[in-house]
Amino acid sequence: MVACPICDKPVKEANINSHIDSGCDSHIDVPPVEPDSSNGKPQVVASFFRPSSSTRKEPQTPPTNQSGSSPSKGPVILGAGPIGDKPFSPTTRNYQRSPPSAPPPATSGPLRRPLPPNPPPGTPQQTKTTPASDVPAPASGSNKRQRSPDPSAQTSANASIPNVSLPGGNGQPPSKRAKPNGLQRAQPLAERMRPRTLDEVQGQDVVGPHGVLRGLIESDRVPSMILWGAPGTGKTTIARVVAYMTGARFIEINSTSTGVAECKKLFGEAKTELGLTGRKTIVFCDEIHHFSKTQQDVFLGPVEAGLITLIGATIENPSFKVQSPLLSRCRVFTLAKLTVDDVTAILRRALEAERANYEPTDLVDDDLIKYLAAFADGDARTSLNLLELAMDLSKRPGTNQETIKSSLTQTLVYDRAGDQHYDTISAFHKSIRGSDPHAALYYLARMLQSGEDPLYIARRMVVIASEDIGLADNSMLPLATSAYAAAEKVGMPEARINLSHCAVALALAKKSTRAYRGLNNAFERLNEPGVAGLPIPFHLRNAPTRLIKEMGHGKEYKYNPRYVEGRVKQEYLPDELRGAVFLEDRDLGTEIDEELDDNVGDEG
Repeated sequence: MVACPICDKPVKEANINSHIDSGCDSHIDVPPVEPDSSNGKPQVVASFFRPSSSTRKEPQTPPTNQSGSSPSKGPVILGAGPIGDKPFSPTTRNYQRSPPSAPPPATSGPLRRPLPPNPPPGTPQQTKTTPASDVPAPASGSNKRQRSPDPSAQTSANASIPNVSLPGGNGQPPSKRAKPNGLQRAQPLAERMRPRTLDEVQGQDVVGPHGVLRGLIESDRVPSMILWGAPGTGKTTIARVVAYMTGARFIEINSTSTGVAECKKLFGEAKTELGLTGRKTIVFCDEIHHFSKTQQDVFLGPVEAGLITLIGATIENPSFKVQSPLLSRCRVFTLAKLTVDDVTAILRRALEAERANYEPTDLVDDDLIKYLAAFADGDARTSLNLLELAMDLSKRPGTNQETIKSSLTQTLVYDRAGDQHYDTISAFHKSIRGSDPHAALYYLARMLQSGEDPLYIARRMVVIASEDIGLADNSMLPLATSAYAAAEKVGMPEARINLSHCAVALALAKKSTRAYRGLNNAFERLNEPGVAGLPIPFHLRNAPTRLIKEMGHGKEYKYNPRYVEGRVKQEYLPDELRGAVFLEDRDLGTEIDEELDDNVGDEG
């Protein structure tokens, strides 16, 4: 005799499979109880099955002790078995035949009831209980838990319970309300407002209605690409939208946390995914210019084979920061810097989207929106962060727009090792060359405020003194070298005065490029075949020893200081270049700008 692991009813061991197949309806056998001659207790029958939960006893008349009182409830023992909390072990179980006068109670009543509001101290609480009509009092010395009713029976029973309303309605369990996790609550406004479609991307014609990249995306022919643009122009957003529209796997990596081994593992996963499901993988490398040469080279094979679609984002010029082999396998798309109108539209859309969490005030009006748009300098992320700060400050009592504006921190986009570094110094140099002291002072102040090395600016002005002023005013070169020495000895912030003095003097000085142009003319002749190796005339060669003098070096050379005004008839160029002219007579060029109102005549 064994106990069914499903219904816990006694079944002959030979019929256990048939009993389970019949849905626990047949082959039920209740063995007779043989009282023990020694103590009067029923004889136990071995069982080879043990359910994972506690077992339920058949209804029986509770026995009494010698005093006639009901025995106290014994300890609750957790069930053991293949899916219980202990390894499987044979157990003993008591089966009693119900007396004819006490038939089993009907099962139409409820099988569950709530726990008592205040259980007595020391009483173990059970999460599953049955009515008293279904569960008799345990016998003395019993160590078995009551088995939970069948789940299907619970459903029908709960449906028949009167005056009970389930929280979920219609008898269904209550549904959990979706709560934002800590990461979602901590997201800044810039992340919450990130565009989800290309139509929401602002100010980028490359993904506009007639953009080249948009056409490739919509036709599912996305190539490996490099997105080059200033911070906050939408590089990461476009990459994520591309992955969403094409249904590809999207993996983000960066140079600080991703090594070559991890990249190779990603490529293997992408190859498996492509082979099994045909799904492509897009690998987005943020700030790809920070990847080393080895890290960039590892992309060559997978990109060329089409295992992955690489989308790299960079704020630096890809021609200088991305390896040429990788650059030849990718298309470069330049993202334009956002205009004030573009940033204004982004801020207005964000303010409208946040009305559910933010009550608009008079402080955050159109004037402040335009101010923030101009303040962000084309960076959408910065503008949204500033707007979030302004919305928080506007809730404080006694705050006005001036307080909000004074709380903002100006972010100067200037990288001393990037394009801004070279672009700004180039603009400074060309402003001096164009004799515009106003522009020269603007770029000088911009570089100094951004933390540029003042000695770097001073060295450039030493070059300007010879390159652009040159022979027109020979005093500018000593002035520039003096400004460099002053900046080196004085240091910032006082050195800014010396630099501005030199910059204005160079801008106002007369310009001459004769020496500079003459040198370039000589370099051009050297590019001609054979010119760089022409033999130097013997009378101009050095003759440090007697042997070399006997060879004719320095012979017939005329020492100019011995002659009146140093004038002699002597050839200094090789014979093949005799008569060549490199230094021109004019200080500046001969072209005339047609956009000028009054044409400027020749300058000697």
